[in-house]
Formats: sequence, C-alpha cells, structure tokens
Amino acid sequence: MRILFAGGGTAGHINPALAIANYICGQEKTEIAFVGTKEGLEAELIPRLGHKLYLIKIHGFERTLNLQNFKNIFELPLSYSASRKIIKEFKPDIVIGTGGYVCGPVLLAAAKMGIPTLVHESNAYPGVTTRMLAPRVDTVAIGAKPAANYMQNAKRVLYTGNPVRPSILSADSFDARRRLKLDERPFIVFFGGSLGAKDFNKTVVDWISSIAESKKYRIMMGTGKFHQYDAVLERFKENGVNIENNPDIDVNEYIYDMDIVMSAADLVVCRAGASTLSELTALGKPSLLVPSPYVTANHQEHNARAVEKEGGAEVILEKDFTPEALGGAIEKLAFDKQKLAEMRRAAKNAGTVTATEDIYKEVKRLTS
Repeated sequence: MRILFAGGGTAGHINPALAIANYICGQEKTEIAFVGTKEGLEAELIPRLGHKLYLIKIHGFERTLNLQNFKNIFELPLSYSASRKIIKEFKPDIVIGTGGYVCGPVLLAAAKMGIPTLVHESNAYPGVTTRMLAPRVDTVAIGAKPAANYMQNAKRVLYTGNPVRPSILSADSFDARRRLKLDERPFIVFFGGSLGAKDFNKTVVDWISSIAESKKYRIMMGTGKFHQYDAVLERFKENGVNIENNPDIDVNEYIYDMDIVMSAADLVVCRAGASTLSELTALGKPSLLVPSPYVTANHQEHNARAVEKEGGAEVILEKDFTPEALGGAIEKLAFDKQKLAEMRRAAKNAGTVTATEDIYKEVKRLTS
C-alpha cells in the first residue's frame, strides 16, 4: 500500500500522522510519504525520522486584513497544482490529512483525481480546513464526538478518538525514570507546545526561578522553537538564575524523546492541544492544563475541561496563570501521592488507545 500524508505546522498535526503511519506499517508492507511546508515543524521532524517529505508553498490566513493574506490568495492555485504533481509522482492508494492548512490543496486535489481520501480532526471544534474538506473527502474521522455537530455536510463521519504514537503506548515509567536518572523527588515537565508560548514560558520561568535552589523537584522544560529558547534563557538570566550549573533543571528547545519524558513525569504542565491530551490520557498522566486562549472557538479550553471533568487534570486559565498560582497548584499536587494516583486512574479512563486501529480499518475499507 502507498499512503500520502498531508498535515503539519505543529507537532499536534504531525504526531497523529506518524502514529497512523507507524501502525499501518506494522500491519502490512507500506510505502509512505508526507506533504508539508518548509516553515512547518515537519520540515525538521519528518526527515529526521527517515521519511520522504514533499514541500509545497502555502500559508494560513490570518484573522486581520494584511498584505500576507493577499499574497496567500495567489498561493492557493499554485499549491493545488503542486499537490496534483506530487500525487501523480507518488501514486498513492489513499491520501490522509491530519490537520493544518497544508491539508487543503492536497486532499482537494486527491479527491478530484478520484483517489480515496480521509481527513482526521483532533479537536472538538473542527478547524476551517476540515470543515472545508468535509463534503469533498470520503471520510472525516473525528477525535472528539462533539465535532460531528459541525460535519452535517460530510459524506461519512467516523468517531475514532485521536491517534497516539506507539512509542507512547509502549512506554514504561519505571524504565523511563531509570533512563533519565531520576530520584524520589517529583519530576515536573513543562511545555507550551511545539512552537512555544511566550506568556506561558514567562510564568513557568519565573516560578522555576523562585525554587531553583530548593532541590525539591526535578524539572524539564520544552521552550518551543523559533526564538523561544533564547528568550527563556534570557529570562532566567534576568532573574539571576544560572540553570546551566543546576542539575535539577533541564531546559530544551524541543523535547524529542517525549515518550520517555512524559512517561517518567509525576506531573505535566502544558497547553491543551488535542494531540497532547491524547498522549497524556493514554499514559494516565496527571496534568495542570493551561489552554491557549488564542485558538479558534477556544477549543483548547473545551479539550481541557473534558479531562478535568473526568478528574485527570486541573485547569488554570491563562488570565489566572501566575507564578504564585502555578506554584500553589504544584505544591498541592506534587507531594500528594493519593491524589496523583486518583488523577492517573481518571486520566486513563478519559482516553482511548484504539484510534490508529480504527483508522486502519477505514483505510482498508476505502482502498479495497
């Protein structure tokens, strides 16, 4: 089987594609390739994993009238033409989209060329691209049941849950803690998303700075890419904290071995993207969730509240996310073993781990 994946920009779009690809490759002989942009995170992650990556030129539309939006209009027919060329060259049996604006021209071209198509939507409130593609693709797979309310014009809607990478599902917390050389102290992991989050990072750095010499915790922070790492280091310096000589604090631009790190964590503090929550719940990890308020229809808060309702997470809105609020929440949870155990069970119950299997069954149906 030959499968072409389209999706990118952030890890939230890339990781589900990788999860689906890895599962299908484990079931049968499969050749896969990806379509993305040179600006997206896929330009680094996909080649790093040894997969073929085709690049097209397309940008998402911003919510304000500006020159870039005007330029984007002229990119659309070019990206569609490039997508047709890629499809003719790769000759896929099916094209699968996992979100982001790059999906639009690729899946639209595939549908018009008569090739089976499937798009997966992770969020409870679907993105513009998914809503646009819904009546054109063969199947819309959804990660959250409320998304079906926005898909009345779709040919077929299938609830699968969100795909989780096999490395996450197979992770062992005892082995992970051993590999990271952790001790009995709580291990707290922070990340504001693959591209980072300025305000989130600032609050986290200020709290870490306040406890840097306490030796109460082991800490790992993923700052996100595109200048976030430098800004974080500068903030530590402004706070008079030298993290380079502190073995208890590990700051990275991007956490590449997230399966190991997340598996080892006692508590995760992060945004509430659908892909992240799928991995947290698959692992049964207690979390403090800080939903981004800068996303369409506030969908991250909807995602976060669903896990909070089950008891697997606590939510702090960005407007309330201060070093003091963060410190109070961590102090309350990190040393309460009974509470953490309850949250682990609740998080596990809130998740689903069969999405890749269900998507594979649909792929086989569409290509048979």
